[in-house]
Amino acid sequence: MSTESELLHKVPNGLLIAGEWGASSSGETFVVDDPSTGKAIKHIADATPDDGRRALDAATGAQDAWSATAPRVRGEILRGAFELLQERKDDLALLMTLEMGKPLADSYAEVAYGGEFLRWFSEEAVRITGRYGRNPAGTGSMVVSQRPVGPCFLITPWNFPLAMATRKIGPALAAGCTAIVKPASATPLTTMYLAALLQEAGLPAGVLSVLPTSRSGALSAAIFTDPRLRKVSFTGSTEVGRTLLRQAADGILRTSMELGGNAPFVVFEDADLDRAVEGAVLAKFRNTGQACTAANRFLVQRSVATAFAERMAERVRVMKVGRGTEKDVSIGPLIDQKAVDKADALVRDAVGRGAALLAGGRTIDGPGTFYEPTVLSAVPADAEILREEIFGPVVTVVEFETEDDAVRLANGTEYGLVSYVYTTDLARGQRMIDRLDTGMMGLNAGIVSDAAAPFGGVKHSGLGREGGTEGIHEYLSTKYTLIPS
Repeated sequence: MSTESELLHKVPNGLLIAGEWGASSSGETFVVDDPSTGKAIKHIADATPDDGRRALDAATGAQDAWSATAPRVRGEILRGAFELLQERKDDLALLMTLEMGKPLADSYAEVAYGGEFLRWFSEEAVRITGRYGRNPAGTGSMVVSQRPVGPCFLITPWNFPLAMATRKIGPALAAGCTAIVKPASATPLTTMYLAALLQEAGLPAGVLSVLPTSRSGALSAAIFTDPRLRKVSFTGSTEVGRTLLRQAADGILRTSMELGGNAPFVVFEDADLDRAVEGAVLAKFRNTGQACTAANRFLVQRSVATAFAERMAERVRVMKVGRGTEKDVSIGPLIDQKAVDKADALVRDAVGRGAALLAGGRTIDGPGTFYEPTVLSAVPADAEILREEIFGPVVTVVEFETEDDAVRLANGTEYGLVSYVYTTDLARGQRMIDRLDTGMMGLNAGIVSDAAAPFGGVKHSGLGREGGTEGIHEYLSTKYTLIPS
């Protein structure tokens, strides 16, 4: 593994446009900080709207040649990037920990997960199919084929800087689309490193551009209003997603939106409680709770609620908090002070309304933006923390009486990304699959994400799916041709 300084020196500090890394048109830069120390770790180019137009020039110029490139060749480039990613996993894991703060164990897990999207879509590139057949009237033949939608704008979040990039770049390139990636300003370095790996794997100039910026709104507006753009994929908050959908409407753009969540974690009295606690730790504390799939509301049947809450509190009290590079750390920093203040305010509101604080519940003084892992029980229905996406290491236990109560509470939100259910009753598990309004569900499982499975939600949690056989179709359009007899 490289030292921190050696690794940061390897990461490009410019914009990637037309196959070249260079300065922004303004010459300005912005700072990327380490949230565990609050110190700057690198200055990088700050993309402007003019840079966005230059990147779209490059994407448009490369589109025809890339879409005409043999699917096997596109797949081999993605596979080559996957292999390089495995070779450089130590560097990638450390880089994510430096710019995002997650413990190294979580970073290595993301390298494995994020890499799978490159491997999966390298295989899907050669499986884009159509159909041929006689029309019902017998007057001709119907040919249905799939075509790349065209230049795409991919907007990724800060919390999974590798996996969210590969989950969008993989299917876009496999489908034959060129792409412009705007990584989050808090964590752009991992995406920049990934783009350099793709270049090393043989990706032609102009097929992929990377535009880190501190002025997301201005850059996005310039790209959205250009009629050459045909597709946008965004992962982030529902509030920002609504704004982008309005902007996309003018250009009638294809959109994929992976938005907010408020995941219920339902534990029935017949559940294997040890297994439920293990699943809860995974569903809540992976990435320090900073995940759209993180369990937000722990709905536990009354007869086992106290035992569940106490076991969770026992686990939480021994969790080590610290910089992700330190040994045995399981809870890293939150991304910034605003995130700490939000978590603290939500906990204080819940306690003020009558919730019992079993563990944690405090900010941690010193450098970095840390918040203690926390367990709240008997959280009242009017607590803000049950409506807000926490995005922090806070467990909220709510008691319920009957299965119908559990369903009502679980579905009582505008979000519908993922749910988790623990029960040993197979029939009940089947009923919950049918009754819970979420795009994904873990039945006796605390992690559901898989490159081979469709990721996405319903209601205000978004539109479209990423991953699985469904993922590449977000970047393809259907063309029908009639050939008369």
